[in-house]
Amino acid sequence: MSSTSTTPHTTGESRSAVHPAVKLLAVLLVAGCLRPPLTSVGPVLDLLGADTGLGTAALGALGALPLLAFAVLSPLAHGTSSRFGAERVVLWAMVALAAGIAVRSLPGNAWLWAGTVGVGASIALGNVLVPSIVKRDHPGAISRVTGLYTSVMTGFAALASGVAVPIAAATGSGWRWSLAVWAVPALLAAGVWALRMRGTRSRTASAGTAAPAVATVRETSVWRSAVAWQVTFFLGLQSATFYLLVNWLPTIQTARGVPASTAGWHLFLFQAVGIVSGLAVTVIMGARADQRATGVLMSTPMVAAMAGMLWAPGWSPVWVVLAGISSGSTIVIALALIGLRTRTFAQTAKLSGMAQSVGYLLAAAGPLAAGRLAGGTGSWTLVIVLTAGLALAQACVALWAGRDRYTHPEPGNA
Repeated sequence: MSSTSTTPHTTGESRSAVHPAVKLLAVLLVAGCLRPPLTSVGPVLDLLGADTGLGTAALGALGALPLLAFAVLSPLAHGTSSRFGAERVVLWAMVALAAGIAVRSLPGNAWLWAGTVGVGASIALGNVLVPSIVKRDHPGAISRVTGLYTSVMTGFAALASGVAVPIAAATGSGWRWSLAVWAVPALLAAGVWALRMRGTRSRTASAGTAAPAVATVRETSVWRSAVAWQVTFFLGLQSATFYLLVNWLPTIQTARGVPASTAGWHLFLFQAVGIVSGLAVTVIMGARADQRATGVLMSTPMVAAMAGMLWAPGWSPVWVVLAGISSGSTIVIALALIGLRTRTFAQTAKLSGMAQSVGYLLAAAGPLAAGRLAGGTGSWTLVIVLTAGLALAQACVALWAGRDRYTHPEPGNA
């Protein structure tokens, strides 16, 4: 069923004289800022709770708050980028991210909550627009470039986890500097992104100016596409396991007697392994449109890792590595599917907004459920079982999301 509006095939953004290497560097720097503000929290969560008086349930809500911001704002990213330009919106997002990080680290619980909302809102825009920019700028290498920027994103996320406790100890300021330091890369990314925008011209007409004639197609709403929902659930389930572990893995480890600094490095290991697996999975994916086998294959190590944590906890580093292999590879698959299942920049932006809205709403349930389960039972066993169940569901969804299908029919066949 067709919508009443038409979409230009040329919807999108920029033609620029800036060197392609600078454009790619800007994308990678933005990618490097999209996870550290979140992954730096888990290792110092106990310190944060002790300092602020927040209990387990409240800390779970704090961890879920950015994901709820993703869910609310992701659908608005496409409209905002259409009006102001994707390049400009990403620049604003990086500046706002630096401000949100700084505000979150100020004394007073109100600033903590307000800054966390700002961080989530800023990252939401980057989450949605970066995959669509990759689709636009690298249409023949979506999987490869997605693997590259996702590995950078994961690498910085891992670094943030590993250095959080050492920074807190070195500065003597508790958790605040561990979080505040990540405002600096966001400002750097904004600076390079501004350089990328130099000489950029929008391909769409400005307000009040007659637009050139372009070919249009009547499009099915992305919200009515079964393929779009399949990609959305795959991303949501992947994100639920990732954010659950990012928020609670160090706490699970320390509850079993692991020193806090070691638990932080376990979280680093989880994400560092994800860098390698994220790059490696692009080789397995190749240029194929059908990714069912890859999606199932890379989802199952998470199930095995959770089983190992339950039944052989003494081998914890092994299970952390297995979990990292699964998480790092499946986020690349999830983000690549957004580009692989769409035909145009506009369709990619719309699917990205939908997938990250509903997907992160599902993901937010992960940290929240974990906090409530642990607080209610006094044990982390059910949390580990929950993580395994989410990963198993993800493997099942991959059988549909991985098929060679598009969210929209070919022009003329709508």
